Amino acid sequence: MSKIYMAVKNLIRSEKGTELASLNKYIFNVDTKAAKVEIKQAVEKIYKVKVADVNVMRTHGKLKKVRYKAGFAPDKKKAIVTLKPGNKIDMTT
Repeated sequence: MSKIYMAVKNLIRSEKGTELASLNKYIFNVDTKAAKVEIKQAVEKIYKVKVADVNVMRTHGKLKKVRYKAGFAPDKKKAIVTLKPGNKIDMTT
């Protein structure tokens, strides 16, 4: 599998995500090592749309406790992708 396809993990379907969809913005879980350019290329190739902008945020894993052992949830990276006018991603599938 190409590195481009590995940059984007999945489209986040949440209340905030559906609100942003009306503004032509979509939220994706992405690989923690993916750069903005790779994310843009992946979204354009997978969904066949034109991307205007990519904003990225990284969240650090929270402390989790299971019985008497403590550990951390994994770090995550999310991208908010803004599409050019006239482009749309179908979120029903």
